[in-house]
Amino acid sequence: MKGLKDTLSQLAGLRKRFERLVSLAAKGGPPSPSTVDARLEEVSAFGTNPGSLRMFVHVPRNLPKAPALVVAMHGCTQTAATYDHGSGWSRLADDLGFAVLFPEQQRANNPNNCFNWFLASDTRRHQGEAHSIQQMIERMIKDHSIDRRRIFIVGLSAGGAMAAAMLANYPEVFAGGAIVAGLPYGAATNVQTAFEAMAHGGLRSSREWGDLVRSASTHAGPWPKISIWHGTADAIVNPVNMEHTLSQWVNVHGADAMADFEDKVKGHSRRVWQQAGEEIIEAISINGMGHGVPLATAGSGTYGNVSPFHFDVGISSSLHILKFWDLAKDDIDSAYDPRQSRGPGVALACDAPLLAARTGPPSDTIPKDRADRGGQGVGGWASAAASADPSIVITAALKAAGLVRSDNLGNRVDTKPLDPRGIIASTLRSVGLLKE
Repeated sequence: MKGLKDTLSQLAGLRKRFERLVSLAAKGGPPSPSTVDARLEEVSAFGTNPGSLRMFVHVPRNLPKAPALVVAMHGCTQTAATYDHGSGWSRLADDLGFAVLFPEQQRANNPNNCFNWFLASDTRRHQGEAHSIQQMIERMIKDHSIDRRRIFIVGLSAGGAMAAAMLANYPEVFAGGAIVAGLPYGAATNVQTAFEAMAHGGLRSSREWGDLVRSASTHAGPWPKISIWHGTADAIVNPVNMEHTLSQWVNVHGADAMADFEDKVKGHSRRVWQQAGEEIIEAISINGMGHGVPLATAGSGTYGNVSPFHFDVGISSSLHILKFWDLAKDDIDSAYDPRQSRGPGVALACDAPLLAARTGPPSDTIPKDRADRGGQGVGGWASAAASADPSIVITAALKAAGLVRSDNLGNRVDTKPLDPRGIIASTLRSVGLLKE
């Protein structure tokens, strides 16, 4: 009996903590105006709707043929409209030409208006809320001739955790996903473990996290590319959940625990994993930010509005995510700080021992379109190779190998004793400019 009382007392404490923190956060910043509802249209019929959700959409007037679709999932206490107002998804859709689907929770299902990401009955394939969202996607495909190869999902907090559930249960549906201040799939199975996961995270190995995704469907790959965001000062969802989400998807993709490289995005840490020269996973930690969506409200690339759970930290996560998914071009706004040189890879915080950092250039199988865009995500190696200028190729290769870096003025600084003849020969040989 004592054990039951202790469990109930702990659950009550965690619930009280969560509701207090969410209530305080919901009051932060200017409120969302009531007129935001005008940007979204409700669709009432989309299937059997076993999860009893509502469906809202935003479709630009000049939608191109076979457009992409972004599924955007709100957080607790939010509605589809307030999440859109804060994050800017419908404005981005107008500018870039894709459709947006906004599933919305109902308070009859959850008193805090959270998606039930922690209930098996709502997070299994063809069941509950997950099935309702899948039915909404099929309705969008039918109504707007959506390109099935370009369907993506993003979510904040409980919406991020629900996005993780959709990516696990319907991986064949999505080309990519983004989890903002969320949790990995399978982090909880009931209300108590949900509060525990949010407060402390869960203890599983990378393989165990990955197995949860692999067991959710019969899909065997290829897997969606994943963008993960979290504020380092998040008091509602412990940032350790970012590491667990990373661990899950790194294992699913069969990648090493060590990131291929780390760089800075508007001053914030970004880790990247690659396969065949393509970025498949990224993780961005926002310094000092609490629980919410990163925004940029000054200069170019300004989408969204400061409001509860939406913070101006100098980077538009929504725009950056679209670039990561290849739905936006780099010339809209440069998210990368050219003064920050790429460093060696860093391992997942939850994996040990740490693997040695990779050196040398990325794979020579980088698609031409990435080379044409200046090698986004590969330290400029693709653009250097494409130039066929040996001096540029050599410099890029030495930087990628960690043998040369630049100071803040762009001046070359050697970090190790070099064998010039050997390095030059191997570098030219690796990019096809020198035959054996």
